[in-house]
Amino acid sequence: MRDDPELLFREGDLRATLENVEAKAVEEVNTLKPDYLLKVSEQDLIYSLAASHKVEPIELQRDQIVADGPREVDITYRGERAVMYGEEQVTIRGTALTIVVPFRGEPMLFKLRPSKWNTNPPRGHVVGQELHLDFRGPDMKPEALKQEYERTLASVEQYVGWQKDTVKNHNEHIRNTIAKAVQQRKAKLRKDMDLVAGLGIPVRRRDVPDTFAVPQVRRKPRIELPTVATGPYQPEPILADEHYDFILKVIHDMALVMERSPSAFAKMEEEHLRDHFLVPLNGHFEGEATGETFNYEGKTDILIRHKGRNVFVAECKFWDGDKAFTATIDQLLGYTSWRDTKTAIILFNRRKNFSNVLAKIPGLVSAHPNHKRELTIEGETRFRHVLHHRDDKNREMILTVLAFDVPTAETATMEAEE
Repeated sequence: MRDDPELLFREGDLRATLENVEAKAVEEVNTLKPDYLLKVSEQDLIYSLAASHKVEPIELQRDQIVADGPREVDITYRGERAVMYGEEQVTIRGTALTIVVPFRGEPMLFKLRPSKWNTNPPRGHVVGQELHLDFRGPDMKPEALKQEYERTLASVEQYVGWQKDTVKNHNEHIRNTIAKAVQQRKAKLRKDMDLVAGLGIPVRRRDVPDTFAVPQVRRKPRIELPTVATGPYQPEPILADEHYDFILKVIHDMALVMERSPSAFAKMEEEHLRDHFLVPLNGHFEGEATGETFNYEGKTDILIRHKGRNVFVAECKFWDGDKAFTATIDQLLGYTSWRDTKTAIILFNRRKNFSNVLAKIPGLVSAHPNHKRELTIEGETRFRHVLHHRDDKNREMILTVLAFDVPTAETATMEAEE
């Protein structure tokens, strides 16, 4: 009754195929040009490669199943079935019907055997994003055809279910595999550069392309790796995370002093409050913390330099609504040059609903066009994100927003009365 097309889920091993996909992802990392790998945003690169090597599991679209036919066909019988007609081979006029099952996911999965399987796999044809189940016979009956179709579809769904966990595990681990490969190769490249730098002689460079396009993957949108600026990679010193966190701690500790002494700070404006942060910062950075300093396109509130290089840029603002806060981010981006990678916004609140302000901050930062990703929410009043510089999406800067509920004149009066 049913024509016998190809066996499904039988041409290759699913687990071995996915392991090969991971190996190709690592190989792709190892073939990227050194200058490109050292200059590109690491997280953007990992995201792009992971998207390229992710495998979409099969999902049958049951609500879109349709029948194609019926149509008249010639059916040829040989062997035992032909003997029924008294011949070695006989051709009979019959009927054919194709059940078309649309699906989402990667068509190649219909060829791959999961870890769990049986000896009676379903048969069918994969045509684009459709699975065709063909049935034919000289005298097909509706009830028998329905039973055969439902049995075949149930077998397909069983195999898809057996594949599910293996594909899910691959998609969960591919990003970590790529991240590890990227980090290991970058570490080796930097180590190699240090080796050459120790020689004290110029290095001859070869001209190489600075971009790399991922080969097109069937049935997936073309995914391009991030592009980078032309020219060789130039290593630069950066402010270590522990020093960045230390600066933020100094600022936080000073803010606590303000909160606990309302009368001393209630009438101070932005610049006066800023000066109180500069005092402890200069104590740790030997006078290299300055206020209202020209940097790039304007004057930033707090700037820390070390050996002539900016290592920390911050802007102090009173909360004045959503638009004003977004404008502060724009202002900070205008102050930061391509070399500035550690920044902060010190946000003072003198309004009554501080909880409402805190609830808005993460969303406002995430909505900014230069936003790339959220790192951590480091407490109720401290938020950390990654943004990219205005002219270079691969040049990332860390922005930490520290919000403080500073005293008002009313608070100071209440303290004095007590």
